[in-house]
Amino acid sequence: MRMSNRAWGVAAAAALVAAAGPAFAQEELELGAFSAEVQYVFNTLLFLIGGFLVMWMAAGFAMLEAGLVRKKSVGVQCLKNITLYAVAGLMYWVVGYNLMYAGVDGGYLGTFSPWSAGEEALSGDYSPASDWFFQMVFVATAASIVSGTLAERIKVVPFLLFVVVLTGFMYPITGSWQWGGGWLSEMGFSDFAGSTIVHSVGGWAALAGALVLGARKGRFLPDGRAVVMPGSSLPLATLGTFILWLGWFGFNGASQLALGTISDANDVATIFMNTNLAAAGGVVAAMLTCLAMYRRTDLSLVLNGAIGGLVSITAEPLTPLPLEAVLIGGVGGVLVVLTVPLLDKLKIDDVVGAIPAHLVCGIWGTIIVPFTNDATTYGTQAIGILAFGVFTFVVSLVVWSILKAVIGIRISEEDEEAGIDQIELGIDAYPEFGRTMAY
Repeated sequence: MRMSNRAWGVAAAAALVAAAGPAFAQEELELGAFSAEVQYVFNTLLFLIGGFLVMWMAAGFAMLEAGLVRKKSVGVQCLKNITLYAVAGLMYWVVGYNLMYAGVDGGYLGTFSPWSAGEEALSGDYSPASDWFFQMVFVATAASIVSGTLAERIKVVPFLLFVVVLTGFMYPITGSWQWGGGWLSEMGFSDFAGSTIVHSVGGWAALAGALVLGARKGRFLPDGRAVVMPGSSLPLATLGTFILWLGWFGFNGASQLALGTISDANDVATIFMNTNLAAAGGVVAAMLTCLAMYRRTDLSLVLNGAIGGLVSITAEPLTPLPLEAVLIGGVGGVLVVLTVPLLDKLKIDDVVGAIPAHLVCGIWGTIIVPFTNDATTYGTQAIGILAFGVFTFVVSLVVWSILKAVIGIRISEEDEEAGIDQIELGIDAYPEFGRTMAY
């Protein structure tokens, strides 16, 4: 086979490098050191690319939830997901970011003030606006977790009022304890990309809301048996899961927070690999567990197995070896399948399975960090998990209870029977062919 001139040139260059030996390769690595200006650009680019990938996860949550709720509730789930993203962005600008990062200094919270780039915008290692954007999309993720659990029976306005409190105050306060340089950071607690800081916080808030709100009408029979309520579209839920899987590379990879050196670039690549392996482990483990328990596969559990694997590796996606990443994600997939029937026995109605995937797997991913990273201890990790859990669950329980007493948080049984889309929106997400509506 004939080779092109370009192919011959590449082959010749490769031969010269090989002949030059290790010294030449080492020299090339040294020459690859970037200037401060170039590092600023690459670090900023990492934040921006990671940020829009995590923002795309909002679409993943919307599609996953739209597929797992019934047809009569799809429209409201779409409305909630786009509005919660907007509310999270506004609240994180008005007060959330500075409450999480400004002047924490080993304490328990930052300052109550709007975010501003300030005069130091061009003097650091990255653009402050890129950092704000990257951190903002994380808080929107926490709110999305709550949306899925409470689907089909919660009113839109009280839900969004809770999102105001969660994204503007609750999440930033607890986030300041670790990522803002607060007391847990000083203690040595480690949560690389937020198994606890993001996912279990969303899970605790969702659990409190589910307890106050109650189950959907007909979800549990008087004798305690759970009634399966199939979602509107498993293909849509599958698409949502793939979107979340893709977005997670930004979630974990950009949490390296730097791309200005060869070492950082290698670490980001390792994080991508481990994130993908953990998700794959979660899928396979969830499927095998379903087969062992039920002799058939439940697609919704397999989808949540992928998410459970992703959440599990999020606390430490850099230090595990490939096999360890698969095992960590695999345990997450098993936990998802085992937790779902437990919630049914407790009569806790989690429509999309967010509590098993985000809360339970968030705890698992955080507690197992010392297995591959000896910079922290199991005791310190347990203290952090407990602190986040107690604060978020108790405050969420209080906020949900106040909303319930003051304005009410649940639609009536009659409205629930008709469908929340008709009550809140006056439309159908999937109108019959040829159906017209009067305006």
